[in-house]
Amino acid sequence: MPEQLGFVGVGKMGGPMAGRLLDAGHRLTIFDTSAAALAPLVARGAEAKASALEVASAVETVFLSLPTPDIVRAVALGAGGIVAGKRVKTMVDLSTTGPRIAAEIAAALAEKGIAAVDSPVSGGVGGAEKGTLAVMAACAREHFERLEPVLRIFGKVFYIGARPGMGQTMKLANNLMSAAAMAISCEAIVMGTKAGLDPQVMVDVINAGSGRNTATEVKFPRAILPRTFDYGFATGLMYKDVKLCLEEAEELKVPMWVGSAVRSLWQYANGELGPASDFTALVQCIEKWAGVEVKRGN
Repeated sequence: MPEQLGFVGVGKMGGPMAGRLLDAGHRLTIFDTSAAALAPLVARGAEAKASALEVASAVETVFLSLPTPDIVRAVALGAGGIVAGKRVKTMVDLSTTGPRIAAEIAAALAEKGIAAVDSPVSGGVGGAEKGTLAVMAACAREHFERLEPVLRIFGKVFYIGARPGMGQTMKLANNLMSAAAMAISCEAIVMGTKAGLDPQVMVDVINAGSGRNTATEVKFPRAILPRTFDYGFATGLMYKDVKLCLEEAEELKVPMWVGSAVRSLWQYANGELGPASDFTALVQCIEKWAGVEVKRGN
């Protein structure tokens, strides 16, 4: 049954997810600091508010899709945040914050009688547009059962567990593997290109063999070989996710030798390319050292 829902953060990921809620017949109350992000949803019937607090005072369920842990904490718990909302009963965080931030936010919201659903997503902007995201939900079972029909609008839903932060741990493990796949694929294909191999042929062979991964299957053909570097996920966000994962591993006393190398490369790329760069531009860092360019027709 269609509901009146709130959505805070309707940018690259949140915008398409909010749009899918409208497609499914839900009514939306939204907020974003960008008027340009709000405009297409308002044109489709969403009601824009002036703050997250106003959204949380208008609806019972509020979704968040925000870029960094600090912003999520501020929007959830800060002055003028969700915690002070007059009507909100449930906050669903679709962002990537790390498990400790998720637990902190859940505890603070619980004191005000607000349930927190830790539900990060994976699959990029394309997955958000198509409704094919992996949705990782951690919360009390009764909240999950109530929200699952709405979460299914975003993609395939997984119940990770009852404890806030479990969804974040799952997301960080996934994104570390994604970041590692991109890093090693860039190194291997730059090496082959410098040795005289055609990078398109390399990608085709890898994708037919045991080395295939998300970078070679999707990101190289779509954004690296054509040199568009427009996949839609920022270098700074990937570095943030890898950094959060390594911090969690250190807290758990789990060794991450490969993960540490992956973090170092993404840290370098973040400084070299800038946090706003598309994360597929990572290959340019390797190319610069090698003195070769990976593109179709090499």
